[in-house]
Amino acid sequence: MSNSQESSGLSRRKRAVAALAAGAVVLAGAAVWTSTFVKSPAQAAADAGPPAPDILTAPVERRVLSDTVVTRGAVSASQTVDIAPAGSALADATTPVVTKVMVRSGQTFKAGRVLVEISGRPVFALPGKLPVYRDLKPGTHGNDVRQLQEALRTLGHSTGTDAPGTFGPGTKQAVAALYAAIGYEVVAAGGGGEGEGGDPVSAARGQVKQAQRQLDELINGDADKAEKVPENDATAIRYAREDLAEARTRLSKAEEVAGPMVPASEVVFLSGFPARVDAMTAKVGGEVGEKLATVSAGQLVIKGSLGAQEKDLVRPGQRVEVLSEVYGDEVSGTVSSVADTPAASETDDKDMAADPGGQGYTVVVKPKSALPARLAGQDVRLTIEAASSGEKVLVVPVSALSAGADSRTTVTVLERSGERRRIEVRPGTSGDGYTEITPVKGARLVEGDKVVVGVSR
Repeated sequence: MSNSQESSGLSRRKRAVAALAAGAVVLAGAAVWTSTFVKSPAQAAADAGPPAPDILTAPVERRVLSDTVVTRGAVSASQTVDIAPAGSALADATTPVVTKVMVRSGQTFKAGRVLVEISGRPVFALPGKLPVYRDLKPGTHGNDVRQLQEALRTLGHSTGTDAPGTFGPGTKQAVAALYAAIGYEVVAAGGGGEGEGGDPVSAARGQVKQAQRQLDELINGDADKAEKVPENDATAIRYAREDLAEARTRLSKAEEVAGPMVPASEVVFLSGFPARVDAMTAKVGGEVGEKLATVSAGQLVIKGSLGAQEKDLVRPGQRVEVLSEVYGDEVSGTVSSVADTPAASETDDKDMAADPGGQGYTVVVKPKSALPARLAGQDVRLTIEAASSGEKVLVVPVSALSAGADSRTTVTVLERSGERRRIEVRPGTSGDGYTEITPVKGARLVEGDKVVVGVSR
């Protein structure tokens, strides 16, 4: 065999060896890829198992802890009155109508202010807590008369020497002065009786005048004779004098009950001023209906509602933070009272049947300072501090507490070394997701220690 033939055969063998080596590399790579990316069902299930758990911790803190109850409330006055004039002054009017409206909804007003005018007559407000229930006339007596006298004096109109609760001459003058100040004529009491012009006072004066004339005729007629008055004439004179005395007595009584009066239809008594117009529904030209306006007086308070699970947490004297989302006003107050029984829902029976939870226990909140008048009728948020530790205490998240079968409460402290240490504690006030704790049996637990609150996977 020649040298050239031997060299050609050697080259072919080298190429074959190289091809085999390359094929081995490819097969090895395929095996690696298969082992990496292609898994058996068993391996896939094994790889899908949970990873090693991670321990979640939270630091022990020292702070003032409080438990709060958040609810809604409505701002309202301590007194709300619907103005619906009725009484003797309107009885004579065929169809009473509104002739003037002096105030508008949302407006505040002072004592003595005329609110509306009905058939030319005023309806005004005076200070007082007793609602008007009758016409206040000369000669009447009672606590409502005393209230009227006090209101008149508040406005600067003296009632003279009248006894408290007695509508006498001084009160008459004060009433006349009040009506003159607001620009209206007084309504006179004592009219409509029998006699001349239907006026008892005029009739009584006429009777006095007639009795005096008769007596004068008897006396003067006998005196002209310059003789002794006959016995029968003396008896007539005595009778005439008795008639005159009786006529004068009737005149005195008629004058006592006559004069300026305050009709029940023209006055509303409110407990405090300035008062507010919550709603004015009266319109000029409209007939007098059941309600012309709604006014409120007295200090603004807030009334909220508590659920059965919240009622036992709230007590009078607890602090309350009040927030108006509409105006941004924030004020502090205290719980004034908590109802013992649930208040019925204002919805109808059908709604109550659909929502049996529509009842709640009324809680009244008294603000520490006067609320702005613009909050009247507004809905506000109430945050009631139901309980407080009063001072800084050790607290941990509620999730850090663990109750064992032996009824002991513990927390688990995670040391820096990874060691876990279980400590028995006594829980206290809870609030905002935290609980006050006190280590028992001399256990050591300080601010900054890490307590286990859970495990994260």
